[in-house]
Amino acid sequence: MSFYTAATQQDIEEMLAAIGVSSIDDLFAEIPEGVRFDRALDLPAGKPEQEVFAELNALAAKNTSADDEISFLGAGMYDHYVPALIDTLLGRAEFLTPYTPYQPEVSQGNLQVMFEYQTAISELTGLPVSNASVYEGPSAVGAAAYLAKLANGRKRHLVSRGVHPHSRETLETLAVGYGTTMEEIPLSAGITDLAALKEMLSDDVGAVILQQPNFLGSVEDLAALAAAAKEHGAVVISSCDPIPLGILEPPGALGVDVAVGEGQSLGNRLDFGGPSFGFFAATQEHIRRMPGRIAGETRDVDGRRGWVLTLQTREQHIRREKATSNICTAQALNALAGVVYLGWLGKQGFVELGELLARRTAYARETLTAIDGVTALHSQPVVREFAVELDAPVEAVIARCQDQGVNPGYALGRDYPEFSNGLLVAITERRDRAQIDRLAEVLASAIAAERGAVEVAG
Repeated sequence: MSFYTAATQQDIEEMLAAIGVSSIDDLFAEIPEGVRFDRALDLPAGKPEQEVFAELNALAAKNTSADDEISFLGAGMYDHYVPALIDTLLGRAEFLTPYTPYQPEVSQGNLQVMFEYQTAISELTGLPVSNASVYEGPSAVGAAAYLAKLANGRKRHLVSRGVHPHSRETLETLAVGYGTTMEEIPLSAGITDLAALKEMLSDDVGAVILQQPNFLGSVEDLAALAAAAKEHGAVVISSCDPIPLGILEPPGALGVDVAVGEGQSLGNRLDFGGPSFGFFAATQEHIRRMPGRIAGETRDVDGRRGWVLTLQTREQHIRREKATSNICTAQALNALAGVVYLGWLGKQGFVELGELLARRTAYARETLTAIDGVTALHSQPVVREFAVELDAPVEAVIARCQDQGVNPGYALGRDYPEFSNGLLVAITERRDRAQIDRLAEVLASAIAAERGAVEVAG
């Protein structure tokens, strides 16, 4: 031990001498005494590995995962089945360890993955150009708003109240740096109020930001909303849940200029909140304003098919003032999970999945609204998620249901005060009819118990 300490000290002295100072303290001479940390860090002694494992295991045991209960929780993240094939491919070293494919000659596999992923996203959204992913859904929405500002220079943006609360918060935060303002389009009967949008529109509106289906699960009339926005030259942005796109008209066919969204439901587990990936697709005219990177197909000198990074619009690659984003990496591994998942399902399987969710969601909605004390929050068409209102305190009802091993959904009052007892219920292919019936049984019991508790207290 003394040998290594001496060697280290000698190295330090040589380095200090090389830069012309006599001690380490001299390196910090310019830092005022008042802001220096003048004592050793108060760190406890290290523990043996087995003790650390035991402590972390005890902490992990306090969590309840989607595998520990029957979960109808959604609100942007969903409990879909992830096939073993995805872990097998993602665990391969050539996909798991690479960072950025700066050298195409040694990165053909990863570049092809990006290219195939972009193709799949373009097919899903009905838009010709896709990038090779961004961090997650809300940051993709924020980047789309910046794209709109670059496109028309207008600083007034309109965002539907039906857009995910996290995305709206991201827009508000980024607007400070972008120099834009955000105004909220109200909801009417569960969907974006078209009449209100038309009143708010003018020729100074740069973007109209929507969601399909919206946060309440309603299928929006994107065509009508987009047509109204385009009358004033606004860029139409839609955040999309990718799974319903198997049975809904693609946003690109409805007048949407930029389609973005959260890709977690495509082959990525919940994993306690992440990581996931965001997808981003646009019309051809916006290709040079898109964030991140775009992989392209080419031919080498011998005519063989190959792939390269065609566009890279982050500030590390071009002049800072010309950059369209500061994204310094993509979620390429998570995006790989997405394209593997889509390939595993196939085009027919993807449509069948959407149809399955629509049928089960319709059954769940009908079953739950038949319960005394449960009413539908709206009557709009839904695909995989729907909102109801409870005649009882929603948080207390959720707690009672969880005690019975069922998570009934998301309390809407956390983000929508006007729906203080609203409950957002999500369906995936893992929730079968028997589990939906179990939810109805537990929910009915919990509401009745809470009503009784209120009567006794009264």
